[in-house]
Amino acid sequence: MIDVAILGAGELGGALAHRLARTNAAATIRLVDETGRVAAGKALDIAEAAPIEGFATAVSGSTDAIAAAGADVIVLADRSTGGEWQDDDGLLMLKRVAQQRSGAIIVCAGAAQRDLVERGVGELGITRTQLFGSAPGALAAAAHALIALEMNASPRDVALTMLGVPPGQIVIPWDEASIGGVSATRALSAPARRRIIERLPALWPPGPYALAAAAAQVVESIATRSRRLSICFVAPDRSAGTRARTAALPVRLDAQGIAEIVMPDLNAHDRVLMDNALLL
Repeated sequence: MIDVAILGAGELGGALAHRLARTNAAATIRLVDETGRVAAGKALDIAEAAPIEGFATAVSGSTDAIAAAGADVIVLADRSTGGEWQDDDGLLMLKRVAQQRSGAIIVCAGAAQRDLVERGVGELGITRTQLFGSAPGALAAAAHALIALEMNASPRDVALTMLGVPPGQIVIPWDEASIGGVSATRALSAPARRRIIERLPALWPPGPYALAAAAAQVVESIATRSRRLSICFVAPDRSAGTRARTAALPVRLDAQGIAEIVMPDLNAHDRVLMDNALLL
């Protein structure tokens, strides 16, 4: 089991701590927020729910970011006052975290943290496999729900992946998607597929509980070395001089972070959409 630190005890940070504790994937969760006793109070509420909800994860709260030192996974969430970690404040916190815990996996859970992932890799030199964002997973879950509603099915019956840069440049490779084992291109008409794509931008940014669910799934995959795919913001590999921007991609995760980027086969239309999304 792993140790997790969550920086920020706002709605997202608190919801993530509770949801992650319920999975029993982490041995300890440290909730950190500089504002008063907010983190300690939320940690206590979660800990008191343990006997009722049946989890054994130890949850604690702190006002000092040094509490994140030693964690295997560090999640940047949202402060109780000030919102998500982003821009220069977020970059400074990211730099501090990277210096305190070299080699830790850093997950940016907020919807506004795509640029933070890109700057952390590009400006701070953090390895792209150890710094990534979990927010696209929440939008992918929304796509599952929309498709299930269209088909009068369960979201669990839907299998698809998502790429691109939300909200405006979203790519769903319909040729590889399925609904209840049936190809999505057979089960859904072209107008229905267009309706779903057109509705997705309005669902960005996802709410804190959807973002918490996506981040918890990512951390659980790291802890359990699950083979399931996660949709994450991944910084570009610029080692060959290629200029591109951070985008949502399907990945497999392990104890070291991103183990593999699993790119689907794209048809010509989707390839053009993806190339346009990646352009700086």
